[in-house]
Amino acid sequence: MTESWFQQAARGAKERSEPKDPPRAVLDGATLVTEGVAKDYGDGFGLSALDLVVQPGELLMLVGPNGAGKSTFLGLVSGMLEPTEGSVWVAGFPTGQLEARAATSLLPDQPVLYDDLTVNEHIEYIARLHQTTDWESYADDLLEMFNLADRADDLPSRFSRGLRQKTSLVCGLIRPFRLLLIDEPFAGLDRPAQETLVEVLGDLIDQEATIVCSTHQLDLLAVATRCVGLRDGEKVFDGKPSAERVEELVT
Repeated sequence: MTESWFQQAARGAKERSEPKDPPRAVLDGATLVTEGVAKDYGDGFGLSALDLVVQPGELLMLVGPNGAGKSTFLGLVSGMLEPTEGSVWVAGFPTGQLEARAATSLLPDQPVLYDDLTVNEHIEYIARLHQTTDWESYADDLLEMFNLADRADDLPSRFSRGLRQKTSLVCGLIRPFRLLLIDEPFAGLDRPAQETLVEVLGDLIDQEATIVCSTHQLDLLAVATRCVGLRDGEKVFDGKPSAERVEELVT
């Protein structure tokens, strides 16, 4: 019997979400591996076929002008977007599987917070949702570092953009993860908070976390190990980060 279009689409989606032969880099322990991953929005590729391997202890700066495909890439890696073609593995699992999602912490460019929860309630909710152990002390440290301790019982819905961003960062960092994806984390942050964020990300790298951060903030060069440049949905650079290279890639 001939397959209907619905059956063909369902079979294709299953094949994309359940790759049978993971690349060698997955088996060798890479935290993030993409193989020909692409996204077509219907009016052209938001991201052309991209191959990438990111190891534990790497902080990758994802750089490019607006519309280059950076947010699309983060959406595909996090599992928020379905690829048109290709595959993504996180912590040894296809990105659609629960294990890959559990290993990934995503901080989008716009903070996603509940209107009726305080900062402390956000932190506790996320920590318990991800079955985090001994999180209270770390939460106190993060609140102090981001100068939020005196606002911990307030509602972020009443905060400025910068305070909401700080709250989002604390919530993303309080849960366990192997891969941290951050989209423009410095937006709205004051100078002390920017310096704190760079320090925290450096500590995470020392602990063998893997971080992909979409930003052109040059302060991040102090802890970044690698830079990938995107332009018009295609990878145009993959190498050592530098101020000159970043400035070139964002223009």
